[in-house]
Order: sequence, then structure tokens, then C-alpha cells
Amino acid sequence: MPQPSAQEARTHVLVIDDEGDIRQSLELLLKYEGYDVWTARDGQEGLARLDREEAQGRRPGVILCDVKMPRMTGLEFMAALERRASRPPLIMISGHSELSVAVDAVKRGAADFLEKPLDTSRLLVSIDNALRVRRLASENRALRRQLGLRWQLVGESPQIVALREQIARVAVSEASVLISGENGTGKEVVARGVHLASSRAAGPFVAVNCAAIPAELIESELFGHEKGSFTGALERRVGHFESAEGGTLFLDEVGDMPLAAQAKVLRALESREITRVGGNQPCAVDLRVVAATNADLALSIEAKTFRMDFYYRLNVVPLRVPPLRERVEDIPLLAGHFLAELADRQGRAPHPLTPEALEFLKGLEYPGNVRQLRNLIEGGSAMAAGDGITRADLEAIVGNGAGRFVPALPAGSGDPFQAATFEEFKDKSEALFIQLRLAKNGGNVKRTAEELGMQRSHLYKKLDRYGLR
Repeated sequence: MPQPSAQEARTHVLVIDDEGDIRQSLELLLKYEGYDVWTARDGQEGLARLDREEAQGRRPGVILCDVKMPRMTGLEFMAALERRASRPPLIMISGHSELSVAVDAVKRGAADFLEKPLDTSRLLVSIDNALRVRRLASENRALRRQLGLRWQLVGESPQIVALREQIARVAVSEASVLISGENGTGKEVVARGVHLASSRAAGPFVAVNCAAIPAELIESELFGHEKGSFTGALERRVGHFESAEGGTLFLDEVGDMPLAAQAKVLRALESREITRVGGNQPCAVDLRVVAATNADLALSIEAKTFRMDFYYRLNVVPLRVPPLRERVEDIPLLAGHFLAELADRQGRAPHPLTPEALEFLKGLEYPGNVRQLRNLIEGGSAMAAGDGITRADLEAIVGNGAGRFVPALPAGSGDPFQAATFEEFKDKSEALFIQLRLAKNGGNVKRTAEELGMQRSHLYKKLDRYGLR
């Protein structure tokens, strides 16, 4: 017999039945199982009870309702419930084994239909299932809301309005898309917008940062490998192409893909087949490719670091994401969006920006583009001492020179000189050093890696390790 969880133990169950003995027996049973129980003699009394409880901020987790009752039947109560803002799951119970009534109730959205005399085990299973489905639906709505906030293309500037229109048009096709734009402009947001507006929206969206994968591993990452195909290949691995089956594969920083891998990806796109590393059996793949780059691929082609045929295969539909300096009028909307996103993630009301703080934001330069603005908003929210974010809060995390942004240290990093051990001191110092150099270069990972004299894939690992991405 299922037992309610700690959360469900406080769940209210509304029992509506015109037979007093049934109400009493169900009340005793459910209270014994850990539920709080309300009772009503018919549908009208049930609606009145809901009104009284909702006025006190209480709602039932599930409703048990008889079908045959005076004044208002169970189906009439169900119809009245559908017109209310709050509609808890409803389980119909009846002493009449009428299939048509059961079918009608389920068609209208009833969670279950049980016959009298009620089987105790079946009843408790039905309640448990109804609560679980409701909880999952609530979590799904919250997740969709967070995803919608995270990947929304925000702005009303002419450039963004035009870009949204382009996304809507290209999404209905299967054409490959090449997105260009500076670091931090929101190229992945555009890629996800293409995916979500397409017929593949129900499929996976698999994002691959080509610059973050060492050259010797990129084929294995993209196409997968067979067991024993190389040292360390202890089992078969599915690659990103297969993981994106039925959906969209997003190749970010595609300009940094090695030439050898470019040739194999081109062949895969042309044939719609891939072969795992160490394998000899081709595997059909059904996906759409969207690529993005911050590099001038025409120059890369001239330098013979990017294949011309691969470029034309990707660049069927080009989309350009404008830098923030070309759409300064969007800064207030973006700031409000990031504040709402942050508040939703932290489960609190958003910190408003004072007019002076907003004017300060509009006057900055943004070499790191929208990503820099997002980090500045998050840092300002963390610095805010009162209910609102002031100009002083923002100035505290902006370095010398307009728009020279120094993001806040990762949570818990603190002052390196307060480290308890030498190893902790080294980690904190390295994180701070990389963070300052990244800020100096406006968030440009490639330029930072070159300045630090390290491979870009190695720098990406450092960024992941210290939570700087």
C-alpha cells in the first residue's frame, strides 16, 4: 500500500458524497494514511468549501467526488470546477457501474473513476497517482517557464525584430543555418529559437562547443566510438550526432573545428550517415545542423583553416546577431529580463534598477555584449544592500574605463589570501587571474587563451572548473 510522502502527508483531500457513512469511512481512512480531509454532502457544498478554504490560502491536492448526488451531480460539479482558476485532480466514485459515465468523466479530465464499494488499496493508489501527476505537471510548468526566460530573444530594436522574423521563416525549413556574431551576443539563443520554432522542437537540442574539444577527441565526441577503438575506449560511446537524432545539433564556434573533422562532418551532412571511430558500419542520422561562429570564415578560408565546401554546406541560411552597441535601446528590456530570470531562479521578487543605475548601464561600452550585461545585472543584484540596485552597486563591480567589466568571483571563492591551504590558495588565485584577464578581453575566450599562452580547450576546462562560464 503506497504511503504519502512528507509533503503529501499535509495534503488536503476533499471528499464529496451524499452518503454520510461513506464520507465518514473515507475521512477515517485518509486521516489514518496521513492526509487532512474536508467533506461535503454535494457539489454545491463542495464548491462553497473550496471558496472558504481558498480564501485562507488553502487548496486540496485531490478531490473525491460521487456521481449521483442531489442538487448538483458529480459531472455538474466537474463542469463548475473547470471554470475555476485552480483545478485540482478529481477522482470520480459511483455506486453505478455505468461505462458511459466513466468514459464521460475521463474525457472531461477526471484523473480516475472508481466503483463502489471502494477497494482501499485501489483508492490509495489512485490518490497517489493523481498527486504525482499534478506534481510533475507543476514541475514541468516551472521548468518551461525557466527555459522560456533563459532562451528568449529579448529586444524591440529594429535589428532584433528583423532577426525574430528571420528565425520564424527559416525554422519551418530543414535548411542548415550559420549564425554569425561577436562573443556574448546570444548566438545560442538564436539557435535554440530556430529549434523551438521548428517541427523538431519535441526532439533534442544538442549543443557542442567545437573550440572546447581537443583536436584528437573531436571525432569521437561527434560520431562516437566503438569499444577498444583507442586507448581508454572501454565501452561503446554514442556521439553528439546520434544524441541529436530527431532534433537539432548546434555546432558552436564551428570556425575552430580542425580541417580533418570538417571533412568528416561535411560527408556526414551530405550522406546523412555517420560511422563511429573504430567502426565500419555506417549509421543513419536524422537531424538538423545549426552552426555558429564569431570568426570571419571568409578569412579562414583564405588562410586555408576552413574548407570552402564545408562553409557553403553550413551557410545555406545566414543569420547575423547584432552586437549590443548596435541596439543600445534594448538595454532596459534586457536588464528587466535578466532581473526577472534571476528572481525566478532564486524564488524571490526581483531587485528593481534605480533610474540612475539604468542610465549608468546605458552609458557603458559592452565588449562582452549581452553576456556582459547579464553578468553585470547578476553582480549588481548580489551587491544590492536595499530593495533596489543603485548606480553605486554597479560601479562597485565595474573596473576602470567605461564598460571594463570585472565579474564577481564564483560563489564561495573569496579572497585567495584567506585560503586555508596552499592548494586552495592556488585555485583561488588562478580563478581570479583568469577572470580578470577574461574581463580585460571582453569575454573573448580565444583572445584570452592566446594572451595566456594556452590551448583554448584547456582554458575552457579551467572556466568550467571554476564556474566562470
